[in-house]
Amino acid sequence: MDRHAWKPFLQRWSEEWRIAHPGEEPDGDPWLGCPPATEDEVQALEARLGCVLPPSFREFLLVTNGWRHAGNFVWSLRGTEEIGWLTDLEPMWAETWVDREVKYEDPAAARSLLISLRADAGVVYLDPGDVDERGEWAAYDVFSWRARGPERHDSFHEKMYHFYAGFHALDRPRCETQREWDATVEDARLASLRGEVDRPLAVFAQAARFGRDRASFLLFQMRTLLRSEDGGLFYPRPTKSDDTGSWTLDEDLFATQVLPLLSAARQQARRFGSDSMPRSRQDRGSQRVKYQFPGDGRTQRVERPLGRHQARREEPAFRVCFGDPEFDAAAHAALDAGEDAWPRLLDALVHWRPLHEDHIAPIALLADPRAARLITPERGRELLATSRG
Repeated sequence: MDRHAWKPFLQRWSEEWRIAHPGEEPDGDPWLGCPPATEDEVQALEARLGCVLPPSFREFLLVTNGWRHAGNFVWSLRGTEEIGWLTDLEPMWAETWVDREVKYEDPAAARSLLISLRADAGVVYLDPGDVDERGEWAAYDVFSWRARGPERHDSFHEKMYHFYAGFHALDRPRCETQREWDATVEDARLASLRGEVDRPLAVFAQAARFGRDRASFLLFQMRTLLRSEDGGLFYPRPTKSDDTGSWTLDEDLFATQVLPLLSAARQQARRFGSDSMPRSRQDRGSQRVKYQFPGDGRTQRVERPLGRHQARREEPAFRVCFGDPEFDAAAHAALDAGEDAWPRLLDALVHWRPLHEDHIAPIALLADPRAARLITPERGRELLATSRG
């Protein structure tokens, strides 16, 4: 990213940070940066370090010689006078360290350039030993309280974009960026119903990084049918009482589509043991998660409706409801058809109708063991590639 692209990006970030934190910077200037470094200052830094800086970081310094509030856990970045090698400035972070009995070794740290000034028990650095074809150095951040090692991005620009997305996910400023993402998500939702797969997946994943909960739920549905092990089970984000603009998952949609999956996953975990299950099918933390019902502000733990649903599963006449009556009947008939089950299930999709505007795929199918065995990742993609609704 050159300086002409850095400036509007950083200006937008600054303005959005002020929206999220009104009154915290009383001087009236929304700019989170500093005066730009001069070319002479950057060249002096490069001479002191004995190397040429990676292009996106070099251009960044020529726009702002330092930065405040780079995400929620990095409070400031260094300017040209403060940048130096990690081993010289923060030698502890260049050594092997242990957290929660896990040993992390990062050979990049010992040769890397420290660019963070103040952070929440962590550092941000660039690795001159990991350079791509653009001349960009890999960028890392690591925090002592995070139970994993350093997190890598391909460049300083990508690291800053990651911090920017994290700021949106945590602070959720009501601003143009969020409205743009919501419009893009809606377009991708309609595309997914037309049978597009890869573009909606990419849009939902990016929007989820920015804290758009609706995108997270739409992504969950697609990944569920794709049998993606990194999809996870969807737990609605608790909504703050004063956050009236937050998206909430429809109560009926949760009860008919998500709850059966949670129940089936728990039943399988108890039968075979969670260690034998793919990560996305494990029952993880349902007792700790709350579900915010829309409208009246009631909050209850997922555990209660989950327990009731599991009790119903034990009844002899129980069968999973897959959705609207016509599709439910056609899908059950298909699953009873033996060797013809898969083509008949595909044919049944013509009867599927969304139960809500946030419903884009028949995910409740996977709560039935017969369908769970039948729908492979390839067949799940075939279902998603079929026009629906």
